[in-house]
Amino acid sequence: MKLEEIRGMSDADLRARVTALEEERFRLRFRGATETLEDPLRLRSVRRDVARALTVLRERELDAAKGAAKGAAKGGAKTAAKSAATRAPKGAAKTSAAKAAR
Repeated sequence: MKLEEIRGMSDADLRARVTALEEERFRLRFRGATETLEDPLRLRSVRRDVARALTVLRERELDAAKGAAKGAAKGGAKTAAKSAATRAPKGAAKTSAAKAAR
């Protein structure tokens, strides 16, 4: 599958395609363990097609999250700054507990 074809598909179509490819990959792996495959490189191409489809899905998720973050940043910049300022450093809970134990 070409990347242009994958990008042209909807999210639901991509998820269905990933499911079908994973099933085909399973069948190929099972058949390859019991007998020789006609086209052993088909297993590699199926694995790469799954990776391409999942990559496009993840890119779309990140773009949607970035769009939502931009919308939230316009209206809620003060809230984001306040929550960042109130967060404690990573090791703060451990050090205060250790000081209390002394």
